[in-house]
Amino acid sequence: MLIVMRKQADERAQEEIKAYLIERGFDIHQSTGANRVIIGVIGDTETIPEADIQAFPGVLQVVRIAKEE
Repeated sequence: MLIVMRKQADERAQEEIKAYLIERGFDIHQSTGANRVIIGVIGDTETIPEADIQAFPGVLQVVRIAKEE
């Protein structure tokens, strides 16, 4: 799962979502670009409802990565 943060999302918004994910046992990888921060979620993200992530302040988009079969 990739979480794309809004350009104007502050550090607090990013920390909130990262804490939420880490508390649930996921590993994260943050990529910070000139205009966006992307948080990669590592683990079985099928258990995370997209609506829960989308509800966090500063979240622009949630992208699920299809599982290989």
